[in-house]
Amino acid sequence: MDTMTFTKVFGSLCGSLLVYLLALWVGESLYHVGHAHHGDGEHVSGYPIEVPEVADTGVIEEGPSFEELFASADAAKGEKVFAKCKACHKVGPGENGTGPTMHQVVGRGIGGVGEYSYSEAMAGYGGEWTVEELNGFLEKPSAHMPGTKMGFNGLSKPADRANIIAYLQSLE
Repeated sequence: MDTMTFTKVFGSLCGSLLVYLLALWVGESLYHVGHAHHGDGEHVSGYPIEVPEVADTGVIEEGPSFEELFASADAAKGEKVFAKCKACHKVGPGENGTGPTMHQVVGRGIGGVGEYSYSEAMAGYGGEWTVEELNGFLEKPSAHMPGTKMGFNGLSKPADRANIIAYLQSLE
């Protein structure tokens, strides 16, 4: 390669590098993201978003109460929700599965199926399966009755709990 060709190639590379650096500088100028520092010295990229202060009234907007939901509960919808429970619970009289039968559970004593081996927590809990008791238990069994051997995470939607309790109450 002669000197003139080498000079052209070297000049082209230098020119290309110059155009690339110029494009980076223009892009950074146009789309610069500001930098901020937290009180702990952490460097953060981005723009602060000003959010107007809202007075905290302490009142949390909630939906209807469980009693209102239960008053309008639909046993047919509850039967569909009960599909999550069918792996362990049966609804026929005396039909225990992994869990005890749910036949006539509303109003029955907690731990009250004689042919079923309950956990110590359930057997020693006492009381009856009222609508309120079932609602609390179905929301999160392990929190409502620590030590229960029921491994179900619970039903987070109050409407689902109301519907399933209405279904269980309809089992005569």
